[in-house]
Amino acid sequence: MKRISLSLLFCATFFITGCKNNQGENDAVNQVDAEETSEMEQDNMESEEPQEITVDLDAKSGSDLSGTITFTEEDGEVTMEGTITGLPEGTHAIHIHEKADCSAEDGTSAGGHWNPTNEPHGEWGDEEGYHRGDIGNFEVDSDGEGTVTFSTDQWCIGCDDPQKNIVGKAVVVHDGVDDYTSQPSGDAGTRVGCGEITM
Repeated sequence: MKRISLSLLFCATFFITGCKNNQGENDAVNQVDAEETSEMEQDNMESEEPQEITVDLDAKSGSDLSGTITFTEEDGEVTMEGTITGLPEGTHAIHIHEKADCSAEDGTSAGGHWNPTNEPHGEWGDEEGYHRGDIGNFEVDSDGEGTVTFSTDQWCIGCDDPQKNIVGKAVVVHDGVDDYTSQPSGDAGTRVGCGEITM
């Protein structure tokens, strides 16, 4: 009888010890999982920091233009802000063109308007269609300075969507006005400035 009791006691002790060991192992695994989750959350937070590209504009077609454009992506929206100088007072057109190549003296190496959705040219938001590069017009004051501000969730910086990714494109400034009607580019005139959008 004593032998049976001792055997039962030994089994019970072994079982309790095993449970404690398993609990300890589970706690250790849970702690590792929590640490990995925390690291992943931290990585995600870091990856969600605003993306930014600054583009310097080069003068084209014999113009005196200069300027800087900054693209910032935050919370799924890209904001374009820039200052452009050296243009005559009045209204001038600005677009995103399809290639980050400003090597030609007249800016034609940048190709046509960036139009990944194959729409007709038009004013941004037009129900009949518009290019993803159809930013539009901006005003230049009597001192030859103009500012551009534009925001959209239809662009991204370096994402995997070719219909949204502006990297690998170019900003082109024209001496004329975009009439939002003439095809394929709004009859905006000579390209007087160009800047490559690259990481």
